[in-house]
Formats: sequence, C-alpha cells, structure tokens
Amino acid sequence: MYQTAVKILQKVFNPNAIFKYGFNISPMYRRTTGKVIFVSEDLLTVKIEIPLNYKNKNYVGAIFGGSLFAATDPVFMVQLINILKNNYVVWDKAACVKYKAPAKEKVYASFIFTKEEIKIIKNRVSLENEINLHKNVNLTTKQGTIIAELDKTIYIASKEFYRKKLKARKNKKIIKMTK
Repeated sequence: MYQTAVKILQKVFNPNAIFKYGFNISPMYRRTTGKVIFVSEDLLTVKIEIPLNYKNKNYVGAIFGGSLFAATDPVFMVQLINILKNNYVVWDKAACVKYKAPAKEKVYASFIFTKEEIKIIKNRVSLENEINLHKNVNLTTKQGTIIAELDKTIYIASKEFYRKKLKARKNKKIIKMTK
C-alpha cells in the first residue's frame, strides 16, 4: 500500500517531502508518538523528535521505552529502501536499545548515511550478494544528554539473489514435506 502511494506521489512531490509527510501521516508511525522533522533532499539524513506527552508517558513520568524504540525502528530501513531503489531488498534484522537515562523531555535522533557508505553498501552487495549492515543512533535531549543508544542490524541483498534464495528455501520445504 505504502509503496503504491509513493509511486503515485512521486509524480508531484520530491522524495524527501513524501518521506517526511508519509511517515508523519502513517497510522503505524503516528502511534509511536515520533515525528519526522527533517529529511535531506538526497534522503541521507533524517531527523526525528519524540515529545513527552500523555500518549507515551510511563508510570514514572518519562517517555515509555517502547515509544522510543518504535519511533526509531523503521527509519534506517525505509531510508535505505528509498536511497537504494528497486534493485535491492532491505529488511530490519535485529535491534538493541540501551536506555541510559529517563526521557523527561522531548528527545531527538538523527539517522545519517554518507554517500561513501552508500557506495560501500552497493559494492559489498555486488561482491557478497547479501550483507548485514550495523548502524547506531543516539536518542538525545536538546542539550545533548544521551537518553538511549540504538544498535540496528539491517539486511541488504540484491533482488536477484534474494529471489533465488527464497526459491531455494521454498524448494527445500517442498522436498522435506514429500519425504
């Protein structure tokens, strides 16, 4: 559904506007209480904020950890899907959040890729067919206090390799079922 909407909107809007407003009006993302506040034209930088409000305040008056994680969870994956375009498969594979301090005020996160990183990703995938990329992001207050550290593992493969891998997996299941 989202990818179809993006294809239609690309005829009228810039990709960074679609990314920003698409995230912010998506029911899935709105429930996290996070908000995308900036997307660079090349999509290499995405900034979000997570306010402290009645929707995400936990028992002790801080932002619920699940809201912090949920607001950060899809960003790197969707960012890479849009940067790499159609020849790649991108999935979130793993995540680890280390909470450092209670979030008693609005927190921010910046998701950044460099052009060099994108070149390296494309090169590695062309050589290895599939890779696991590790990215880190800190959630901070306006003053820079680190509230949480997020470590993400993102799976990236060439579409051709991924299709063959799925077909082989499916064939393996069929063989097991017939034995």
